[in-house]
Amino acid sequence: MSHIRKSFDRRDFLRATAGTTVALAAASVTGAAATSAAAAAPSKLSIPKDRIGIQLYSIRDKVSALGFGVVLPELARIGYTEIEFAGYTQNTSILGRQITLPEIRTLLDDNGLSAVGSHVGIGNFRSNLQGELDAAQILGMPHVGTANAPTNVNTVAGYRAAADEFNVWGAAATARGLKLYQHNHAGEFAFATDQPSVRLYDVFLKNTDPRHVYLELDIYWAYVGQYRYPGFDPAAYVRNQPYRYPLFHMKDGDANSANANGFDIVEFGAGDLPYEKFVRDIGPRASHVGIWEQDTAPNTQPNPPGSLGAAERSFDALKGLLG
Repeated sequence: MSHIRKSFDRRDFLRATAGTTVALAAASVTGAAATSAAAAAPSKLSIPKDRIGIQLYSIRDKVSALGFGVVLPELARIGYTEIEFAGYTQNTSILGRQITLPEIRTLLDDNGLSAVGSHVGIGNFRSNLQGELDAAQILGMPHVGTANAPTNVNTVAGYRAAADEFNVWGAAATARGLKLYQHNHAGEFAFATDQPSVRLYDVFLKNTDPRHVYLELDIYWAYVGQYRYPGFDPAAYVRNQPYRYPLFHMKDGDANSANANGFDIVEFGAGDLPYEKFVRDIGPRASHVGIWEQDTAPNTQPNPPGSLGAAERSFDALKGLLG
C-alpha cells in the first residue's frame, strides 16, 4: 500500500471525523436495542456475524473527502469485513489523479477486506457489460448488481421484458464466475398498472432465471413496500427461495405515520423494524451477507462524528443482533 500516497495522516483523519475512533457516548442509543436483539435472535442464523458489510454510499462524503486509502482502513478497524461499492472514484486531489481498480484491490487486500458486490447503473450493463464484469473480477468480488428498478414500465409485459434483459446479463456474469443481482426499493412491490392484482416483484422473480439472476433484498425498502402495497411478507421471499438472496441490505427504520413510506431511515438499532423476527423467519437454509446501509445524506446523521460514527454504531448494533 506504500505506493499509494495518502493526503491525510492519522491526526488529519481524527480531525476530519471528529472523534469517530473514540468510544462514543452516543452508542448508548443503540445499546438497549442491540442487547434485546441478541437475546431474541436464535443461536444459528443464516446471516454470518463475521461477514458484516457496508455499502459505501452510506459514507460517500468520507470516500470523497478522505479517499479509499483512509476510509477502508477505518472500516476494517470498526470491524467490517465486506465492502459493497457505489462507484470506484474519489476526489482526484487525493492522489493528484483518479485511483485505479488495481490500487483499490491492493487497499482491500492490505486491510483484510473483501469486495462483496457493487451497485452499477443499469445503463452500464446495457452499454458496457463486459467492462463492468472486468471491474468486478479485478476487485475480486463475487457479485455485481444494480440498485435501479428493473424497468420504469410498470406493466406485466414491461417487467417480463426486463427479466429477459437481466437473464442475458446474468448469463454473461455466470460465464465469468460472477452473480448478477438486483436491489429493490419499494416500487418493485407495487402492482402492475395493467393487472392490479399482480405484484411487479413477483413477475420479475418468476421470469428471471434462478441460475443467473439473484436478488439483494433491501429489508427496509421491503417493509416500506409492505406498508404501501400490503399483502406480502418480506421474509417469505427469502424463505421460499433462499439461494436467490446472497446479499441483504440491513438498514433500519423508525415508524412515522407522517412519512408516506411509513418509516424514517435511522441508524441500525435506533429503529423499530422487526429484525429479530425477520432473521428467525427467513430460516437457516442459505447464507446471506448482511450489508449495512443508510440512505440519508451523511451531513444529516448525528454529529459528531457524522457518517463514520453512524457506521460504527450501526456495526455494533448489527453485531449484537447477529450474536
